[in-house]
This record gives sequence, C-alpha cells and structure tokens, in this order.
Amino acid sequence: MASKAEKPDGILETVKTVVYALLIAGVFRTLFFQPFWIPSGSMKDTLLVGDFLFVNKMAYGYSQYSCPFGICPISGRLLGSEPLRGDVVVFRHPVSGQDYIKRLIGLPGDTVQMKAGVLYLNGKEQVQTPAGDFVEVYEAQGSIGGFPACSGGAAGIGADCAKEKSIEALEDAGSHSVLNIRDGLPGDDTGVFTVPEGNYFFMGDNRDNSVDSRFPQTAGGVGFVPFENLLGRADRVLFSSAGARMLYFWTWRSDRFYKAVE
Repeated sequence: MASKAEKPDGILETVKTVVYALLIAGVFRTLFFQPFWIPSGSMKDTLLVGDFLFVNKMAYGYSQYSCPFGICPISGRLLGSEPLRGDVVVFRHPVSGQDYIKRLIGLPGDTVQMKAGVLYLNGKEQVQTPAGDFVEVYEAQGSIGGFPACSGGAAGIGADCAKEKSIEALEDAGSHSVLNIRDGLPGDDTGVFTVPEGNYFFMGDNRDNSVDSRFPQTAGGVGFVPFENLLGRADRVLFSSAGARMLYFWTWRSDRFYKAVE
C-alpha cells in the first residue's frame, strides 16, 4: 500500500522539478541573455540565415527595452560598459520597434561616409583587401524562404550564387569580412553622416543587402540608433540550420556550432 501512496507524490515532485527548471531558465533568459534567430542575409558572411545565438543583455547594461521583466529600478543604464566599434549588436529599431542585428560602425561624434562602396570613418579610408568570393547555393533560405542576391543576378535553383568578399580593417576594431554584390547600388555612395551624442551608426556586413543607418528612418531605414535602444551584443553562434525548420537535422551546419562572432 505504501508504494501506491508514494506514486502520486513522485509524479508531483517531478512536475515541481520541471516547473522550477523552467522558471530558472526563464529568469536566466530575462536577466542575462535573449535568444535570437538570424532571419535575413544582411550580416553575411559573418552571420548566416538560420544561425541561432544568445544576445548578451548585460554587455551594455540594462535599458528600458532590456530590463528584467520590463522594470528598471532607476532611469538610464545599469551596469555594463560602453559599446565598442566593431561590436555586432542587436538593437530595437527607433521607429518600428523591430529587433535588428548589425555591426556598430560609428560612435558618438564620428563622421561616416561611403564612397564607391568603401567606408570612410572620420575622413579616413577603412582599407578593404580582396578575399575572393563568398559562394552559396541559390535556394530558399530559412523559415522566411528568401533567396540570396548574386553578383550575376538571379541564378538557377541549386546553382552557385557568388558575391565579392573583402576583409575590412576597421579603425580600432580589428578586421571582418564584408560582401559586395555589385557596384553602384544604393548605399555605395552617401553624404557625410555625423553621429549625434548618445547615438550610434550601424551597417550590415552584406553591404548591398542591408537596410541600416545609411538610410533615413523616413524612407524605412534605420538612421541613428539611441543608446537606450541597444539590447545587447552577439558574441557566439550556438547552433545553425540551413533548413526551413530547426528539426531538419540534415540541414544543420555543425561547423558553425559555438562559433565566435567576429
């Protein structure tokens, strides 16, 4: 009889354990990290469609958008440090409220300009060194099912889709790869942007396929992004899938598991 009486208690303890584990995971997520799936190709080839990562919410401290449970004990940022040029950052779009992920290019007070597809920072050219082509398969990508842009225009399904790749040396921030689909596209040549105090200038690494700070908010672009809109820094890809669903294990990119974001 004792064993029958203990059975419900055992089930109850199991349920309690699962609930506690979920609560702890939820608190951990709310306080420290936010999951983020890469939905588009604007950060290729640093980040690919289907990459899954956790955003470090404590990197720049908490803001009104990233405070635990949406409650900030005081106004302004808590903990964290100043964003650094070259960081890959998830931020809240100042107008639409959507979450974006881009590379931080311009700090407060900087001037930013594009000339013939080359970045000029505070009047100084950021040297790009050719590094061959980035080649991917022309096919539907991710859950959205978008197709990649190719230098030679649309390719046949299953064919190679190539883009020029360069290594850009970013001032005080090391180097990273950038892609060029073709010359003369919008965003390749701009006026001079002066980043206001308390704001930041972002660009995608896939320069011809990124809606970013080069484009004004009135035209659907990102424009300047206030500090309080920064949600956190992307440090590492934990998982990656090239398929439309995460459970399609045959599309997993095992070479990208736990890959550092540079």
